[in-house]
Amino acid sequence: MSTVQTKKYAHPEVLVDTNWVKDHEQDPNVRIAEVDYDPTANYNQGHVPNSVLFDWKKDINDSVKRDILSQSQLEELFRKNGISNGSTLVLYGDFNNWFAAFAFWVFKYYGVKDVRLMNGGRKKWIEEDKPLTKDVPTIQRTEFKASAPDDSIRVYLEDVRKALGKGSVVLVDVRGPKEFSGEILAPPEYPTEHAQRGGHIPGAKNIPWAQAVNDNGTFKSVEELENLYIPKGVTSDREVIAYCRIGERSSHSWFVLKYLLGYPDVRNYDGSWTEWGNLVRSPIEK
Repeated sequence: MSTVQTKKYAHPEVLVDTNWVKDHEQDPNVRIAEVDYDPTANYNQGHVPNSVLFDWKKDINDSVKRDILSQSQLEELFRKNGISNGSTLVLYGDFNNWFAAFAFWVFKYYGVKDVRLMNGGRKKWIEEDKPLTKDVPTIQRTEFKASAPDDSIRVYLEDVRKALGKGSVVLVDVRGPKEFSGEILAPPEYPTEHAQRGGHIPGAKNIPWAQAVNDNGTFKSVEELENLYIPKGVTSDREVIAYCRIGERSSHSWFVLKYLLGYPDVRNYDGSWTEWGNLVRSPIEK
């Protein structure tokens, strides 16, 4: 478990605890959303009362373009789920908020102002024996207008190519050590989602996303997080690019670096290894 934290997170307002969520279940200004990779195994089996479902594959991604959802798709997603520009949106999910953090990153990309993560996610809610329901809330449609995309938090293939060898930029590979070394191409849970080659982008530092969380799924203290990143050269004076396999785990690390440690220039490479590792003549290291 985490030690007592003496430093405060850079942006503590983006995290709420499970008690806060329970107290605001019926708050008309708050919308709670569970973000699931597999709703059948999670949301449909029981969820936080009055929470809606965001299906990660169907709602947050455009499977045809291999891209995140468009601005107009996000606006429709929010409108049909009762989210207005004045709403507080709280996200949580499984896998210690992997996919909730990805949704957080996507929503910030489109300028959503008040979006937060429930610290500890679905796991902590269940461990605390807080109530679950299978009831789906009745939603009144709202109006919502998103902002133009904010590319200051996202990088693309050409950006990563230009970053190679630049001392001012550090690449953080947040996958597990066996993925980083090329021993395996994807985690056992996702055997079909991999690239043709194993390994990592040259010069990348391997800091697995899971090292940033405690056993109960909550984020570690500022001191522990600093000790995780700074000794490997991931410092606030450098541009940081995080990547994983498809961008979901790296969005979790992006959240840690940007919102908990307050790094000013952190971007997520959501093309990640499934793009880089499949490209002809793209350099890799093992």
